[in-house]
Amino acid sequence: MCTNPLSSLPIHVAIALSAPIFTGLPCIPPPRCHPGNPIRHSGTSPAKRHLIDMKLRPLMAIAILPMLFAVPVPAAELPELGDVSQTTISPRQERELGLKIMSEIRADRSYMDDAEVAGYLSNLGNKLILGSNEAHPDQEFEFFALHDPTINAFALPGGFMGFNSGLILASQSESELAGVMSHEIAHVTQKHLARIIAAQKYNMLKSLAAMALAILASRSNPQAAQAVLVGSQAALIQSQLNFTRDHEKEADRIGLNILVSAGLDPQGMTEFFERLQKASRFHENGAPSYLRTHPITHERIADIENRTQTMSYRQVPDSLDFQLVRAKLRALTEKPLDAVKFFDSTLREKRYSKEAVERYGLIHALLRARDYTRADSELINLYKSLESNGADKTLLENHHLGKAIRIERKISQSNAMIETLAARVKLAAGDKAEAFDIYKEALKTFPQHRALSYDYADALLRHEGAEAAIKFVNQQLQFTPNDIRLYKLQAQSYEALGNLMAQHRALAEVYSRQGNYSAAVEQLQIALRNSDADFYEASSAEARLRELRELAAEQAKSK
Repeated sequence: MCTNPLSSLPIHVAIALSAPIFTGLPCIPPPRCHPGNPIRHSGTSPAKRHLIDMKLRPLMAIAILPMLFAVPVPAAELPELGDVSQTTISPRQERELGLKIMSEIRADRSYMDDAEVAGYLSNLGNKLILGSNEAHPDQEFEFFALHDPTINAFALPGGFMGFNSGLILASQSESELAGVMSHEIAHVTQKHLARIIAAQKYNMLKSLAAMALAILASRSNPQAAQAVLVGSQAALIQSQLNFTRDHEKEADRIGLNILVSAGLDPQGMTEFFERLQKASRFHENGAPSYLRTHPITHERIADIENRTQTMSYRQVPDSLDFQLVRAKLRALTEKPLDAVKFFDSTLREKRYSKEAVERYGLIHALLRARDYTRADSELINLYKSLESNGADKTLLENHHLGKAIRIERKISQSNAMIETLAARVKLAAGDKAEAFDIYKEALKTFPQHRALSYDYADALLRHEGAEAAIKFVNQQLQFTPNDIRLYKLQAQSYEALGNLMAQHRALAEVYSRQGNYSAAVEQLQIALRNSDADFYEASSAEARLRELRELAAEQAKSK
């Protein structure tokens, strides 16, 4: 775990609900080895250990710090958090608090606005949630990723869960990633945050307010971020550590049940804990004595292992999407040319378990390096490698992905992420007709793949005109009426047509779904001032404005 400036406070894999998942562990950078290759820390030289130490940087102090410190922060910098006289927090208040924190996170450059990564995390999370009976039917969940090389995951109020790119890359199996995710889900389903807020009252609310500030400050000025968050009496620190010990044990126990119920390997949780525990040995002696009474990792590992001993062995293969997401993240997080060299080397030396995954990562890296010609030529190699790999069973006969690929094969394996990439490559290479062929065919097979829908709508707007884009976006909104990205695309399309009322009405829906009702009201007022709509359109907008004003008024009362 990363530590504070006094090397005293472990905050690895921070969660907004309780103490860190991995108590006492360092925030280690993501492995430089190929995904799937084992990470071996035991052979690390002293020089390398020193280098790792020097590279460690502060993590987002999201959870343990809100519980450990009641930090006074200037009122002008705090988000509005609700009536401080309340001793409990309702699900609605919790959700609104989460939305306010998320508005700060989404505005930061570290937020990964990638539909495929978020979609994969959501699919895995939903698999875990639906496989258990832990979540309340009304509980909302939203999963997202951050561009951050440190190994960290956290849960926020209202069911928002963030995962650093470093954690996803460090997970050597899907069950390992799911183990972390199930632990986070357990904190949400067991209402740990609501219980903590009720116990800590106003001081806890003030600390939660510092949460978003800490996340953002840690990327531009780590010292300033820790200055915001560090500062309290040792007695308060220890008392709140004791308060969260039971939460961690409960999250481990419930999380393991969630993992098993979803059909994943329970050993994934212990394997990830154990590997990170080995890395923590480099920093173990630096922990002060008053924090050593906090539940240490080997105790939690032992407890989980005792419970898994009676379970039958279960070998669960990683999904192709898990492997593709990790390859994509490596291509996105490395410098473009460095990523190209990495994948070229991996393919040349055949250091992979699945060739298609490495070629997928290579093409992403080539796109970032603006080598569109080679990226286009590599598509054929990617699909050839898919044909030669018999592990996947999803086969489509005569699936069309462009002339060059059509000629090379009669049967192709289909994956939404690969087809989305293929269309992007064709557009970048100037083959607009082939790109649109790919989009249309792929959407028939994967109509719910968000990245395909967003890319196709954007391509329509740029190449076919705003009318075509609006028609497609409106069709998509019938199936996913709460999709913020679609409303943004709708607003862009109406702006291109000069339809100010429709543009601002779409923006109002964006803000309302982000929980910013006052901004949504403002957008609808602008829409009505610029209205040349007919009676029915104007009446509909006015009715929606009344609804949003009521929501804004309720939101203001809770402040």
